[in-house]
Amino acid sequence: MTISKKDLNKKVGQAVKIGCINCSNETNHEIVCSIQLSGEEPIDPNYDIWWSQENQILQCRGCDSITFRQISSNSEDMEYNGRPREHEYLYPNRSEGRDPMDDEHLLPSNLHRIYMETISALNNKQPVLAGIGIRAIIETVTKERKSKGNNLQQKIDGLVHQGSLTDDGAKILHKLRVLGNESAHEVKAHKPDELSLAFDVVDHLLKAVYTIPYYASKTFK
Repeated sequence: MTISKKDLNKKVGQAVKIGCINCSNETNHEIVCSIQLSGEEPIDPNYDIWWSQENQILQCRGCDSITFRQISSNSEDMEYNGRPREHEYLYPNRSEGRDPMDDEHLLPSNLHRIYMETISALNNKQPVLAGIGIRAIIETVTKERKSKGNNLQQKIDGLVHQGSLTDDGAKILHKLRVLGNESAHEVKAHKPDELSLAFDVVDHLLKAVYTIPYYASKTFK
């Protein structure tokens, strides 16, 4: 790999928004150190490939935690619109070793199975499968709750009508539905922090629909 260009600390002081390892949501992180490398590799006399890699050390402006971030792309991996596909790596990993929510055994069997499979995909760095799994979890909830509608969008709105979900909750689930559609139909690999935050929303949904009502029925008879 031949380096033809190197920029040191070109973006120091700029802010990027990523999921924070401590704050449990997206926060602004300041770039405190960066180095951007790029180059070209000849394949034959008529064809070269180019590559780019940026390495950053970030500091959360909320809790001061430190994150290493790497963004890479190359001319052999392009989006449908012709733009290079960027791959982001964060350390500490935002989804590595994620545990199931408390009392996950209270979920219906079909829902429990897809929930655990999706966590496995998340922890094994399989972003496309994790995105599809998140959509499948939402769809399984709508089926289990017998929400009416001709498609998942209508069924999510149906959860609001039956009182299982708030309007704000439905807006968030629609975003996760789109995320899952992109994974299923476009084979899009979403970023680890996007999937981790999406799964936070899934956990919140499942607690609101299943575990909290279960314990409420046991406590307030």
